[in-house]
Amino acid sequence: MTPNWATFVTAEPELAGIVEKRFGAYTHHVLATLRRDGSPRTTGLEVRFLDGELWFGMMPDSLKAVDLRRDPRFALQANPGEGTGMGGGDVRIGGRAIEVDDARTLARYAEEVEPPEPFHLFRTELTDVVRTYVEDDTYLVVQVWKPGAPLRTIKRT
Repeated sequence: MTPNWATFVTAEPELAGIVEKRFGAYTHHVLATLRRDGSPRTTGLEVRFLDGELWFGMMPDSLKAVDLRRDPRFALQANPGEGTGMGGGDVRIGGRAIEVDDARTLARYAEEVEPPEPFHLFRTELTDVVRTYVEDDTYLVVQVWKPGAPLRTIKRT
């Protein structure tokens, strides 16, 4: 079984809820992909959590889609919002994005999301989810989830 969003929700439902809320607070987030020469590329992206999956929809032949077709590794950072409050903390997701070409899946996504067509659609396989936040104005707390491992929490003063 590939570690998709549903795998994470089952393993860590409380953290998954926090992460979804952070991504739901804003429309646009930051996606990092790898260019042909291996250097990072960051771009804006809208994401969707549907049917136990984390989805990336993209314009045809966008550079991020070309990058992911060549090398599926990604890092996704939730929009931190205005100011420095970081309500709910800083959240990041790492993994692989797998392009979907199944007509039924594409049609179901298009019906639900109503993206401009045509579009590329990628489902994600997670390698890690990280949340960083400040607790009691004293501790920097880092929560790290990786498939098959227990949630690791690190507190620093």
